[in-house]
Amino acid sequence: MQSEVNLKSASLYDTDYQLWLEQTVAQLREKDFNNLDLENLIEEIESLGKSDRRAISSYLLRLCEHLLKLKYWESERERCFRGWILEINNFRSEIELILKDSPSLQPFLSETFLSSYQKARKNLLRAIELPAFIPQEPEFTLEQALDEDWLPWQPK
Repeated sequence: MQSEVNLKSASLYDTDYQLWLEQTVAQLREKDFNNLDLENLIEEIESLGKSDRRAISSYLLRLCEHLLKLKYWESERERCFRGWILEINNFRSEIELILKDSPSLQPFLSETFLSSYQKARKNLLRAIELPAFIPQEPEFTLEQALDEDWLPWQPK
């Protein structure tokens, strides 16, 4: 009987994900642990952590790109300044929200900062098609990048 229920749940996971979620939540609330589709439930929980890591990496990469644009892309700066500032603020806010929910991701953010900066640098160099005048190592810290009052360039 138990294997039939688990097969049914596994099949439900593949055929109607939303219904599987609702059923799994109901089983958890009812403490019906014997009939849980554990294999898929474990996979889903693992993917939640990966999703937050991917999101924080993506926001950090985009934040670094926009900070570098602001500092180095002089020909576009005047025209794009307001938009870049809005994006910088959005990326900072998204990172802050993720860290508020999962403060244990702070070390991950620190670990990924240099590689995010370097990817952002490559992306910007491709976009502006200029010689590699942007330093390989960041001229700003992670703390500065996340500081809502800091920018690498200010209008005069």
